[in-house]
Amino acid sequence: MTFEFLQEVSGDYEKLLKIEKGHDVIIYAGENENMKEIRAHSLILCARSQYFCAAFYNDWVEKKNGIFIFKKPNISPQLFEIILRFIYCGKVDITNFKGPELLKLLIAVDELNIQTLVTCVQKHLINDKKLLQENFMEILQIKHLYWNFF
Repeated sequence: MTFEFLQEVSGDYEKLLKIEKGHDVIIYAGENENMKEIRAHSLILCARSQYFCAAFYNDWVEKKNGIFIFKKPNISPQLFEIILRFIYCGKVDITNFKGPELLKLLIAVDELNIQTLVTCVQKHLINDKKLLQENFMEILQIKHLYWNFF
């Protein structure tokens, strides 16, 4: 007999993200007055993102006293926290996102090579006709810059 406790495991990882204990990564998300220090765990980041794995094991990021220092000024703290919640627990809620926020999220998850979330955001953008109409020019510009989208 096999038992699965995926929700329990997901909940435990979410708690781990919230309590910020045992971390070995500090992420500086955003810039200037909108910068926030976010703590995370390299093993979890590596397991869920090839980008993080490459960054940690190919010395792309600074390491001080056993802590990886990761700077992402181009991704807001709010978006990074959403991305981390997805990485840790597989949960993301983009229901109330406006067009520009969704586009920024799409660019961020593409940069971090989180393809599951890239696909999810793209589908949401494509299926929301009102959002497409209201943000047509922005979406067109993004499509031009990031040819692999849509």
